Amino acid sequence: MPVPAKPTKPTKTEDRTPIKVVADNRRARHEYEILETVEAGLALSGTEVKAIRQGKANLQDSFARIEDNEIWLYRCHISPYDFGNRFNHDPLRKRRLLMHRRQINKLKAQTQEKGLALIPLKLYFKGNWAKIDLALARGKQLYDKRQSIAKRENQRQIERIIKHRR
Repeated sequence: MPVPAKPTKPTKTEDRTPIKVVADNRRARHEYEILETVEAGLALSGTEVKAIRQGKANLQDSFARIEDNEIWLYRCHISPYDFGNRFNHDPLRKRRLLMHRRQINKLKAQTQEKGLALIPLKLYFKGNWAKIDLALARGKQLYDKRQSIAKRENQRQIERIIKHRR
């Protein structure tokens, strides 16, 4: 007698939602040592969402700061929407990030104790929601950057040698 198959658990909706990366802060990975990353939502106005969908966002030199138990994103440049009239947004305004209270308290404790910074790594849409990846990061010194560059160059040389031996 055949054994009936076990019903499979449906996957979470989060696993199936497509992710569309809008802006990436590549310089942050060079300037900072990334210790931990967290995902946060963004509180945006209507024209900001439309401008981000057009790909007009820039995370260079932006950072996050915790004030009054809320996380704020500073210096994130979102260009004005082309077809937005007088209701267009200020490109460099501070924007609130949406996270759970426990997560905010944890990040606040870590940034105060160890002298770490909150640096945005990438801005993306997860389904219809604008999200941002925040990194808990420590600034690199010049010699740290040199070590990273040397390590990367050595890895490239090793890969070239392996490729040519085949």
